[in-house]
Amino acid sequence: MSLRSSVANGDPDRKAPNAPQASQEKQAKLLASDTGHFSMIRALHLADLITELNGFCGFMSILSSMRYCLGPPDAYSNIYAALAFMPFGLFFDFMDGKVARWRGKSSLMGQELDSLADLISFGVAPASCAFALGLRTPLDTLLLSFFVLCGLTRLARFNVTVSSLPKDSTGKSKYFEGTPIPTSLGIVAAMAWCVWMGKVEGGEGPIGGLMGTEAFGGILEMHPIVGVFVGWGCAMVSKSIHIPKP
Repeated sequence: MSLRSSVANGDPDRKAPNAPQASQEKQAKLLASDTGHFSMIRALHLADLITELNGFCGFMSILSSMRYCLGPPDAYSNIYAALAFMPFGLFFDFMDGKVARWRGKSSLMGQELDSLADLISFGVAPASCAFALGLRTPLDTLLLSFFVLCGLTRLARFNVTVSSLPKDSTGKSKYFEGTPIPTSLGIVAAMAWCVWMGKVEGGEGPIGGLMGTEAFGGILEMHPIVGVFVGWGCAMVSKSIHIPKP
């Protein structure tokens, strides 16, 4: 959902309307081929490999969040690493469209790769980080799952509707339908502030404090800040929110 091409959420840089069809047909033939070692790797464009780096950053963020859970809660190096990998994912999400446009090569596979990488880096990774920081009650995890599923749905909707969205004179969609999933970095910035201020699980503050009820044995216990993830997820799947593209 970067500000790039017609990849899974964003600009049409990556899937430019006048991009040569020959490169797409060549890639399709390579992917459909039954012979040849590493034929799928050879079919990838440079922009596709950059998209893979976006997914790499997201996965490394998830692993760093898991490492934080295994260590003492006041050892923040791993959680800082988890938070830092996500902006790097955004950088690669932005650059893949630029490279595709520079080389004049579009990629149908790149569009799908972009959606999957964005889901990892800007959907699963932020939710994993929030879990690591203390949003671990059953209701917390249910609402974090809602956020991730909203991101998944938003990316799938973009892939289906991108061709029918209104275009400007250059062939780019005029607006984002719903908030792009990389905007979840706003939540990441807020979590980084909470870590910096020590307002995490075991302390006082947005993530440290619990709001709950004793009904049903406390099953409705939750952290109020998880509501931000719920609101963000709703904004991503909204059809009434139209954000003009730069």
